[in-house]
Amino acid sequence: MARLLVTGGAGFIGSHVAEYYARQGWQVRVVDNLSRPRIFAGKLRPDLSNWSYLEQFDNVQLVRGDVRDADLMDSLAADVDVIAHCAAQTAVTTSLVDPRMDFENNVIGTFNVLEAARKSRHRPTVVFCSTNKVYGENVNLIPVREKETRYEFDGLYRRGISETFGVDNCEHTPYGASKLTADIYAQEYANQYGLRVGVFRMSCIYGTRQFGVEDQGWVAWFAIAALTGQPVTIYGDGKQVRDLLFVSDLVRAFDAFVQSDWQHLVVNMGGGPDNTLSLLELVRMLEELTGHRMTLRFDEWRPSDQKVYISDISQARLALRWEPKIAPEEGVKRLVAWVAENRHLFEAAPQVQEVPVASQQEPVGVA
Repeated sequence: MARLLVTGGAGFIGSHVAEYYARQGWQVRVVDNLSRPRIFAGKLRPDLSNWSYLEQFDNVQLVRGDVRDADLMDSLAADVDVIAHCAAQTAVTTSLVDPRMDFENNVIGTFNVLEAARKSRHRPTVVFCSTNKVYGENVNLIPVREKETRYEFDGLYRRGISETFGVDNCEHTPYGASKLTADIYAQEYANQYGLRVGVFRMSCIYGTRQFGVEDQGWVAWFAIAALTGQPVTIYGDGKQVRDLLFVSDLVRAFDAFVQSDWQHLVVNMGGGPDNTLSLLELVRMLEELTGHRMTLRFDEWRPSDQKVYISDISQARLALRWEPKIAPEEGVKRLVAWVAENRHLFEAAPQVQEVPVASQQEPVGVA
C-alpha cells in the first residue's frame, strides 16, 4: 500500500492533500506543529477543524511535530513513497515582523524535508509548495493598463508569467526570499541527488476549509467578512488582479505529477488568464451571493504587492495534461456555502485548544 507524508497537514492545502490520498486508499501520515492560531493571534479563532476533520479516516495518522526538527523528519519520511511539503510560514506581513521565524520555517524546514527524502531508502517523490512571490518586484516592471475595476498586463504577458521569468535584482520581502531559497534547494536536490521533485509555484489558491485572514488567504477572508459583517481593509485601490485556483484543482495537479514519469518539474500553478478576479470584482461577487453590502476601507499599498499576477499555466497543461475545472464563479459560491454552514467557527469567542505533543511512536487522533 502506498504511503504519503504531508507536512503542514492541518493547514488548508495540506488537509486537502491528505484527504484526497486517504480517500484513494493510501496510508497517510500528517505532521503539523499547530502554530497557525498563535501566529495569527487576535486575527483567527484558534480552531483545529482541519486537524479534527482528518480524524475520520482510519488510514490517517496525525503527528504533532515541527519540520524544523530534523530527527523527526528523518523518522517520518523513512518509509513513505511521497512527501507533500505544504508546511510553511505563509504571510508576507509576518515575515517582515519576524524574519528569523520565516527563514527557519521556510528554509530550514524545507532543507530538513529534502534531507530526510535523500537519506530514505524509499527515495520518496517530493511535491514542494512554492509561490509566485519568488518573482518578486520584477512582476511590477511589466506595463499594466488600468480599467474600471482591474489592472491588466499589457503586451507580451497577457498569458501570464512563465517559469522562465526573472527572479534576480529585485525586492522580494523576507517571505519571497525564503520561499525562493527553498524553491532552489528543492531543484538542486533533484539535480544533484536524483530525487524526484515537483516544484509548484502557486498563485491564489482558495476553497473550503480555508481559514483566511487579512494577512493570508484573501479570498476566504473576504468571504468570511462578507458573511459575518466584519470590515475589510483594501491596501491600494482594489484593482489588483490574481488568477484563482480552487484547491481541488491544485491537488489534481499534484497527483498528476506523482502519477507521471517526470523526474523533475517546475510549474507555475494557478487559474491562468481565464480565471482571474480583482479585489473589487470579488467584493461585488460576494455582495451578490450574500445579499449583504460589505464594509470597506482603503489604506496604502503594502510592500512588494503586485498590481497583477497571472500564472502562465501552459507548462502545467502540457507536462501534466491538466487544466483547471472550477471557475471562480463556482469556486467562490462553494466557499461562501462552506463559510455559511460553519459560521460558528468565525463568530464564536476565541478559545485555545490544546493538543498533546506527539511523536511518530505516539500518534494523535489515529482513528
